Amino acid sequence: MNLHHLFADTGDRIVRYALSGAGGGFARTLLAQTPRIPALAPAVLCDRDLPRLEAMLVELGYGAAGLDVCATADEVAAAARAGHIALVPDAALLSAAPWDILVEATGSPADGYAMAREALTAGRHVAMVSKEVDSVAGLHLADLAHDNGVVYTTADGDQPANLIALVTWAELLGLDVVAIGKSSEYDLVLDPDRGTVTQLDTTVPAPELAALLTLGDDVPATLAARAQAVSALPVGATADYCEMAVVATNTGFRPDVERLHYPVARIAELAEVYALREDGGLLHRTGAVDVFSALRLPDEASFAGGVFVVVRTGDPVTWETLRGKGHVVSRDGRYAAVYLPYHLMGVETPVSLLSAVLHGRPSGGTDPRAHAALAGRARQDLPAGTALAMGGHHHDVTGVQAVLLRDEDTPDDVAPLYLAAHCTLARPVAAGELIRLADLADADEDLLRAWTLGRASRATTGTGTGATAAGKDH
Repeated sequence: MNLHHLFADTGDRIVRYALSGAGGGFARTLLAQTPRIPALAPAVLCDRDLPRLEAMLVELGYGAAGLDVCATADEVAAAARAGHIALVPDAALLSAAPWDILVEATGSPADGYAMAREALTAGRHVAMVSKEVDSVAGLHLADLAHDNGVVYTTADGDQPANLIALVTWAELLGLDVVAIGKSSEYDLVLDPDRGTVTQLDTTVPAPELAALLTLGDDVPATLAARAQAVSALPVGATADYCEMAVVATNTGFRPDVERLHYPVARIAELAEVYALREDGGLLHRTGAVDVFSALRLPDEASFAGGVFVVVRTGDPVTWETLRGKGHVVSRDGRYAAVYLPYHLMGVETPVSLLSAVLHGRPSGGTDPRAHAALAGRARQDLPAGTALAMGGHHHDVTGVQAVLLRDEDTPDDVAPLYLAAHCTLARPVAAGELIRLADLADADEDLLRAWTLGRASRATTGTGTGATAAGKDH
């Protein structure tokens, strides 16, 4: 499809956006791309560190004279009248400027929810970058968007929206989708000469891994051996679980196991790995959402941040033809993998913003449902009074292992992980136990209400009732 056709009939209208968390990495990529798009402009940018934000904007080529640091609503309004970009430290000032859509990128569950709710109830669209917010309040925010005649959407450029796009493309074509997912953020890079494997900035010995580069006939056995070979490296970032929770609610695909499989696999093996168990793969059932750790050699391209779908093949001649053209088809010809090995963050987000404002169409699912829940299990015995701090690049929660629960396995009183974040435990939680709502002494009341209302409004029957869920699960 020629994407120019999508917006060819919208004239010369300029879509104006507000951006929260404007000093962050995702925000920078959007701000860097915006000047190249005549139909898009930032109106007001919110961040706690305005000097840093202002310096970043100047570095990106925004004229300093057009950047107004504002401390009051009147100053924001004046900046807008002058055609300047308002820089504000307080989310309460966002509404003082005219704009069409909020890009929420703080990563803060409570703050992000409050800003999104304010925008939607005021009749403005929201593109949600903060997966932490969506995993708790996304279903309720979708209801607010519907009630106010606006769009609530994931943002193109991040893995959830990219994966939603890929799976809906496959479904539109009538492909029999078995599994969908992404790679973990950091590849496993094997140096066979040194007998080491590197993940980001950590290198560990793995002398036996070189002999496991080829997937054996017993796929689970090879995968287990690889996992053992790299057991010194961490597996499963909290952010991965959170992103797959967003995908699950928007697509109806659900976890096969609550910790996800995280196989150590090469791209060319995805069709073998994500086959059903009776066909030699990992899956207990179809309709799975999962994450794998991409194994590659130093001179091979990265898959970090990429997304994939695995389908059951139809006509054997067709798929043998496609194998000959370089596509990933299983050795027995019964499964195939289609993938995008990248995500471009905010560079792609303008498509979501233009689509939401100019056409009223989301990039995410059209009928999100409570197909899965992002929750947490105690990693060790947690005494009453434990503060569940959230921090680090992946927004881990101290002492808690992220898990992704299928809807039928989700207790009514489970605490979503990012509602539990920043809370204090009211009572002890034993190792391995789920964090429950009653365990939290000081849960944010607004977030709790959003979680409760959203789950009730968009519940499933336990077998997947969303528009794309029917028939996926065995």
